[in-house]
Amino acid sequence: MNIRLYHPNSIVENTTGLLSKEHTHYIVNVMRLKRGSKVNFFNKNGEWNSEIIFLNKDRVEVKFLKKVKLPYSISKIELAICLIKKNPMEIILQKATELGVSRIIPIISERTEVKELNYERAKKIIIEATEQSNQLYPPEISEIIKLKKFIEQKEKTSQLLFADVNAKNKIKSKDLNTEKPIVILIGPEGDFSPNERELIVSKSNTISFSLSKNILRSDTAVISAISLVNFILKEH
Repeated sequence: MNIRLYHPNSIVENTTGLLSKEHTHYIVNVMRLKRGSKVNFFNKNGEWNSEIIFLNKDRVEVKFLKKVKLPYSISKIELAICLIKKNPMEIILQKATELGVSRIIPIISERTEVKELNYERAKKIIIEATEQSNQLYPPEISEIIKLKKFIEQKEKTSQLLFADVNAKNKIKSKDLNTEKPIVILIGPEGDFSPNERELIVSKSNTISFSLSKNILRSDTAVISAISLVNFILKEH
């Protein structure tokens, strides 16, 4: 089994490094690896084969051996998601990461019941999903922002793809402007209010599109929307 661990600090071939407490616990107590075991470490600069050269219960030292993956261009797709309850929100963080978004933007709208996000937990889920999905870049997770401010910020800088339950049109490749970041906007359970929807669709950078004739839960909508845009862009 190929164990991959995210190592945010700089890695240089043929040097050694001490692992964090979290990685030490994982290697010693969870995976029960031994001296000589192979582990891959990655960050935005690439991925390296490594070998454990010292191990006890409190300390693990590795040697970074060979670079096996070069960095690649980051996805243009970002996800803007209205906060929802803990379990489906964690599924969204995990699946959006697996599907390769570059940023996750948590939003508060009029009908958003949840107002907070456990960032430490969220970052842990994102890192683990990045490790599991064979990627190099954990998506950035932004500070929580209110919908109106988010719309204002993105009006000039991004293309906004609004998964709108009222829309009839399907999204097509000619609709996408790949010169700008593409931000997929998913509403809360219960959808946006009429005033919010009017604000969103009034902006020149917004494309409203239909995901399904059915009403989708937020977590299902996220998976469907990102997969659809990935397919159209042929990025994945």
